[in-house]
Amino acid sequence: MSRWQITLWSDAARKRACEWISKAPDGYRVTVQSEQRTKKQNDRQWPMLSAISTQLVWHGQRYTPEQWRDYFMHQLSGGAFMPSEDGGMVPIGRSSSNLSKEEHCLFTDLIEAFAERQGVDLMEKAA
Repeated sequence: MSRWQITLWSDAARKRACEWISKAPDGYRVTVQSEQRTKKQNDRQWPMLSAISTQLVWHGQRYTPEQWRDYFMHQLSGGAFMPSEDGGMVPIGRSSSNLSKEEHCLFTDLIEAFAERQGVDLMEKAA
């Protein structure tokens, strides 16, 4: 039993998790975390980022949907930076795939609010 995962959907699942924990050797770790984002949330995120990417020139430049994801992840995670080799600063943060449902709601709220401030129509299809 080197690695296992269970989703707590029922009393039976909770009982099974307790059994696994009671049988785990000393030194094993247990992590309890909220549910990850859904496929529906993920599928909504990319058209929003693509709309911003195709409609907005930001500080004289266009950015890819992936770069916009990084931008909003940076906004969501508190804006930490680390120095780069060339003397600039690089934002560091988390992957959006590890967001909980609640965090992903905040993430898409950030995208929507930004798009509204910048006049980006999130319903417009990306070219």
